[in-house]
Amino acid sequence: MSGLYQHISSTYESICDWLFKLLWIVESERNNAKVDVYRKMIWPEISGNVLEIGPGFAESLRFLNHVTLNDGTFAVDPNTIHSYTALEPNPFLYSRLHANAESNGFCVQYDRKSYPECTEVDTLATRKNMVPFTIVRGTLDNFDKIPQAVLDGAPYDTILTSFSLCTAKDPEATINNIIRLLKPGGAHVFIEHVRQPPPGDPLVIEDNNVNAELWGKIQDWLNPVWKIIGHGCCIDRRTGETIANAQGWESVEYKNVRPVIDLQSRVMPLSFGKAIKAQDENYNQ
Repeated sequence: MSGLYQHISSTYESICDWLFKLLWIVESERNNAKVDVYRKMIWPEISGNVLEIGPGFAESLRFLNHVTLNDGTFAVDPNTIHSYTALEPNPFLYSRLHANAESNGFCVQYDRKSYPECTEVDTLATRKNMVPFTIVRGTLDNFDKIPQAVLDGAPYDTILTSFSLCTAKDPEATINNIIRLLKPGGAHVFIEHVRQPPPGDPLVIEDNNVNAELWGKIQDWLNPVWKIIGHGCCIDRRTGETIANAQGWESVEYKNVRPVIDLQSRVMPLSFGKAIKAQDENYNQ
């Protein structure tokens, strides 16, 4: 009976992953129009050994530092980015993720342990002069279940989250695992949609006369339905505060904005910024 339940559960998850891909094909363009201006402010700071959690299609790779190499290839700067690990649980997003990584000059490989179903051909062997980009299937919700490829790549200079903590089953645990996987002095660079910050919040740099109290209540009311439609996406989380309140940071700097591009943006205000791990917080597995 347990085997039948696992089969049904696995099939259900696969259907949800596939449906989310269809949704994200449409929503990612709307999302980029809203957040790219803020990504441009912080993405150039991403450097070193990088881990991105939940990259989706990884369309933001274009905001990393790029250079023209000796062979004329326009690619991510290997002097700035040394390696890039993309931890993504939804395999239906991999084809576009792979394509975007290659278009930014990465050499792509897959972690076969976390994704044994992979039929893609790795490009790493033929482009050894390029920055390696490893696609790994999984999450950071539970440290004991983090794929070995992610642990082997640690400690990281930069860990990036972009609209991924909204779907984390345990965001506090995920943030604690981010701290754990960073090297001392390493950075968590983030941009996340959040619950409307309260009226008068000094961290809000773009208010746009949004009725924060009203739209915050609407978010609370919509969240149960939104979570189903959005494959676990929550719109009532105060993610900036959650990151800032975690133990192990040397500093946390972030800002909030209330976009008004469309109606949807009123239930998806943003927090973006950077948290630096304390120098005395050692890395350990």
